[in-house]
Amino acid sequence: MTIDILMPALSPTMEEGKLAKWNVKEGDSVASGDVIAEIETDKATMEVEAVDEGVVSKILVAEGTEGVKVNEVIAVLLEEGEDASSIGAGGAPATTSGDGAAAKSNGAGKPEPVAPAAPAPAPAPAAPVAADGGRIFASPLARRIAAEKGLDLAAIKGSGPHGRIVKADVEAAKPGAKPAAEAPKAAPAPAPTAMPAGPAAEAVKKIYADRAYTEVTLDGMRKVIAARLTEAKQTIPHFYLRRDIELDALLKLRGQMNAKGEKRGIKLSVNDYVIKACALALQQVPGCNAAWAGDRVLQFKASDVAVAVAIEGGLFTPIIRDAEAKSLSAISAEMKDLAARARDRKLAPQEYQGGAFAISNLGMFGIDNFDAVINPPHASILAVGAGVQKPVVKDGALAVATVMSVTLSVDHRVIDGALGAQFLDAVKAYLEDPMSMLM
Repeated sequence: MTIDILMPALSPTMEEGKLAKWNVKEGDSVASGDVIAEIETDKATMEVEAVDEGVVSKILVAEGTEGVKVNEVIAVLLEEGEDASSIGAGGAPATTSGDGAAAKSNGAGKPEPVAPAAPAPAPAPAAPVAADGGRIFASPLARRIAAEKGLDLAAIKGSGPHGRIVKADVEAAKPGAKPAAEAPKAAPAPAPTAMPAGPAAEAVKKIYADRAYTEVTLDGMRKVIAARLTEAKQTIPHFYLRRDIELDALLKLRGQMNAKGEKRGIKLSVNDYVIKACALALQQVPGCNAAWAGDRVLQFKASDVAVAVAIEGGLFTPIIRDAEAKSLSAISAEMKDLAARARDRKLAPQEYQGGAFAISNLGMFGIDNFDAVINPPHASILAVGAGVQKPVVKDGALAVATVMSVTLSVDHRVIDGALGAQFLDAVKAYLEDPMSMLM
């Protein structure tokens, strides 16, 4: 019996991907857990593991193929002991004509009779259905073993991708076992909507027919960014809160801490302090530590702070989880690791999906201030500008201070103006008195 290997959905928003590399070839034996291919999504290149055992009979999608749809058959496995001759072109079972008896030439021009082909093996049991009417996902081999053992697949918890039941799960199951109770799962994030209709490419090109230009085809990442940000501006009622924050005390403390940490290779950035300050402020104003979930708001206990990282052709927002409980040096080390792997497109989905709040810092590019677009389902994002020396009035006297301008973009469905102002006030207080973050 053949087993189809399907193009996996490696993230909730993935609709298609590029088959970047095969790590196996036709005729290779694979076991459950073996890395068989590398898939490029809109965000990362990820390894794909086999969930069944068998021999690679046919590879149907070549390396480098783009636009492979999720759940498209990309290869075919034969189970142990099966003959590859039973597979026809394109992965279909080979067929015979007439009454099923094959004939071959004996070299003298006369057909030489051969024994009738063995009866085709019984098909694998149909995909089972759970008590609530939903499909139970199981590999063909797992379904067959379950049928032979008289096991109810609804009573078996799968360990494969997206909870798929594989051979090892069935072999380890005990007859009559009841399904393990699971916590209710959150609804998957909706796939990004298509880009809005506008002038067709050919119509736009006609406008510039007398001008030289280079046509750049959108890759998967650029398409997703365009769709998600269009969706964000169309569906999220943004409003903006702005504050100026004096950095002189922070810069002094940062210099002292970096001098002491130099021997250990610790070098803190201003952004590390901003991450920590925002994480603590989310704890202080928990109503802002929230995400929009369609017909309700999810309010979180931990401060999971996403940070925008620019890469060639787009950006990632890797997440510092439990940032309120981490030291500045731990945040710094983790951020450097996530940023490096983001630029190599080596982040796993769980490292850039989630959180309720994000930071976008363009200060290192000399930008004084800007307004960032909220990344749904986040409820807010902080745009951070450069720290520049400005005249300020202190106690009635004119002085010079290093001032950083920040803008908080807020989803008004989740956070009202007064609540957003309280959060931004807390961020300012932590950054202007950085020692308070260390207590």
